[in-house]
Amino acid sequence: MLYHLFKTPKKVLSLFLLTIFSLSFSVSAQYANVNLDTVKAGKFDTGRMWTFDFPPTDYFTAAYDFTPGSAWFDNVRMSALRFANYCSASFVSEDGLVMTNHHCGRESITEVTRDGEDLHRDGFWAPTLDDERKVPGLYVEQLVYIEDVTDQIRAAMDAGTTDEEKIKNRDNKKKELIANLNKEKGLKSQVVTFFNGGKYSLYGFKRYNDVRLVFAPEDQIGFFGGDPDNFTYPRYNLDVTFFRVYDDNGKPLKTDHYFKWSTNGATVGEPVFVVGNPGTTNRLYTVAMLKSQRDYEMKLQVNLLKGLVNVYTAYIAANPDKAYELNDHLFGLSNSLKASSGILSGLNNPIFMKKKEDWENKFKAAVKANPKLNKEYGDLWDKIAEGRKKFNSVFNEVVAFRVQPMIYSQYFLTASAIVGAAKKGKKPELTVFPDDFDKYKADLMLKENVEFIEGLLGANHPAYIALTGGRKGEEAYKYLLSNSKLTSKQSVENFLNQTPEEILNSDDPFIKYAIVSQESVSKLSNELKAVQTEESVYLDQLGRAVFEVYGTSIPPDATFSLRISDGVVKGYDYNGTTAPAFTTFYGLYDRFYSHEKKFPWDLPQKWVNPPADFELQVPVNFVSTNDIIGGNSGSPVINRNAEIVGLAFDGNIESLPGEFIFDETANRTVSVHSWGIYEAIKDLYKATRLANELKNHKLD
Repeated sequence: MLYHLFKTPKKVLSLFLLTIFSLSFSVSAQYANVNLDTVKAGKFDTGRMWTFDFPPTDYFTAAYDFTPGSAWFDNVRMSALRFANYCSASFVSEDGLVMTNHHCGRESITEVTRDGEDLHRDGFWAPTLDDERKVPGLYVEQLVYIEDVTDQIRAAMDAGTTDEEKIKNRDNKKKELIANLNKEKGLKSQVVTFFNGGKYSLYGFKRYNDVRLVFAPEDQIGFFGGDPDNFTYPRYNLDVTFFRVYDDNGKPLKTDHYFKWSTNGATVGEPVFVVGNPGTTNRLYTVAMLKSQRDYEMKLQVNLLKGLVNVYTAYIAANPDKAYELNDHLFGLSNSLKASSGILSGLNNPIFMKKKEDWENKFKAAVKANPKLNKEYGDLWDKIAEGRKKFNSVFNEVVAFRVQPMIYSQYFLTASAIVGAAKKGKKPELTVFPDDFDKYKADLMLKENVEFIEGLLGANHPAYIALTGGRKGEEAYKYLLSNSKLTSKQSVENFLNQTPEEILNSDDPFIKYAIVSQESVSKLSNELKAVQTEESVYLDQLGRAVFEVYGTSIPPDATFSLRISDGVVKGYDYNGTTAPAFTTFYGLYDRFYSHEKKFPWDLPQKWVNPPADFELQVPVNFVSTNDIIGGNSGSPVINRNAEIVGLAFDGNIESLPGEFIFDETANRTVSVHSWGIYEAIKDLYKATRLANELKNHKLD
């Protein structure tokens, strides 16, 4: 399952959630024999996520002897869809049939589940149109309008005299452009930023709001292998779900733009194209920014998520009755943790960082060689680096002092609320301590929080000493529980009998920490915000420089906007052996039996004894060298004839550094094979109506 911000636990999504799990091997030892002085930037280090604003026709011709015209690109663009605000999808028949990933459709499947049903366990298939179920609130969007608005936004920004004015002017101009297009054409529109501000485009979308579920496999085959197999290959997942768009008259939508189905799929070495909406990359970040991410943001994030995963794993083990309620949340945390580990491993990879340095040096040299560009942009790298020094100096304290739910134990939250009221001269209400207080969970969180805060501040920081009296680890944890009056409702009620002044002079460790935190966090947050505002302007200017030097010869960073990525079907070397380009249903059953039919490698009953006509030699998953990232989930994989050959659903573990650099050596897109999808629908599920629609590209 591709990692993307849009589908992780929403209450945890903040500055903190791009988290990391540290590697079990020594990066420095791994590259000890590499002469880093010989490492140079690669041609495609910035990736191959091409926009439809300036499609790379000449490059496709040179690379694949394939020269698509504007009609090909237009049809591909309008056959592709954005699935709500978190995934990609596509039309795959003239009657509005939509294909996306099963993991993209999980919430929709839940929405249409009726009393007495368990569609996640049993799957869903609508034998007739009348059986297709409308999903409340679900929509898909088709990109139908593109306009370059770079000059208008730049003019608005340049009219500002301060960084704050420039940002405000930019945002106001975006709102104006969006409002005008929405009114003029009745579309849902947005302004898309390319090259961090080097180019701006106004996109208009036709939104379809009547979307109905047609087919969904069981969870256990849609996400076969669970978290252990996530971000790995070889894989064996039927990660596909079909929906249908209906028109305003309640009839299946007739569309001129859709991808026809190829039951054969693609062959090894064949060019294939992924069309979808990659979420976010930072490949144009400066080296100073990447080092800051590595040494501060990511270091924080690994500790945070590791702690939360520990908490929920222990809590569910002790409270199995809560497993159904909390397993999705734990999976979201684990998914983020595993995914983001690749980003940190990449940032700690000296070869990757040397490539980034070489790319930056060449870019900087090109700017400085041009007097006009040098005058406008030549000092940007130094300015950004100086800003990052300020950022780094306050970042850890801001995070430590910003006490937030879902991250901090209830004891910290209670203390923060009490101090907030007392500082206003008010008597805090007993509601600061919840009626449904869960002491076991609060204690688990506290144990992780103590280590988290020490990691951020250090044991000698005044705030940490105020909290723990200088104690560490288990000793600090026990000290807090023994010396605080905020650990039960009764003790909190007694504590609140004091005056606000007495509360603020209390020696309760949580109260003391809350006072220090609240006194510092506002000032530090403002300092951090000022640096980020300044950096935003610098990045906009840097984006202009990128476009001046490279034009459209390199693609912009991902922005959850429609892209087309080229590649070829190709295996790769891993673990001392070679991963094949394709896996088959034979491999699925080998994995099922090798793991003794145990979760998460168990199979739905329908799959345990498949029908005799179900062909096990058929490919189920495959890998290709396309460039994708979170948000691409559900992207169609097509051949040069714009036929479906696969459905992208994941990247391998080697793809995760793609957040900041694209390295084709082992970075692979993992997709469901079109033949495998068709075979399962036709011969295992016996969903004849759907199989015929895929084959004939229309309803019977």
